[in-house]
Amino acid sequence: MQSTQSSADNSANTAFSADERAAMKEHALEQRKAAARRGSSREEKEAAAEQDVLAKIAEMPEADRVLAERIHALVKATAPHLAPKLWYGMPAYARDGKVVCHFQSAQKFKSRYATLGFSDQAALDDGTMWPIAYALTELTPALEDQITTLIKKAAS
Repeated sequence: MQSTQSSADNSANTAFSADERAAMKEHALEQRKAAARRGSSREEKEAAAEQDVLAKIAEMPEADRVLAERIHALVKATAPHLAPKLWYGMPAYARDGKVVCHFQSAQKFKSRYATLGFSDQAALDDGTMWPIAYALTELTPALEDQITTLIKKAAS
């Protein structure tokens, strides 16, 4: 019986990568923090969630941090009604508690580029197929304009 259980445990451990398991643990921690804030006012919860996002951004390696700080500023300026929150350890921006877009650092899953992603809550539908994730290696003024347009449309 124990060998069956051990075998099941091993297959469960290989179903997700170490990075994916770490992201799930971060998500569980985020949920516990949110539960601990239940008695707080809405403003206190939002301020604490934004501080969590800013702290996560501050932990990033410089290249990712620079991108994440600009994305954060663009979202706040373009769609101030989206609430910053952590989502699987990533800075994310939500409407009515549901994530609309998120920033994934290159370091998160040891990728060669950071990602700006959009969920099914984003109003980006365009026909029967449209992009929902964008690789980022640096931001130029032209790219910031494109991102601002995407965020505006996604948050509408």
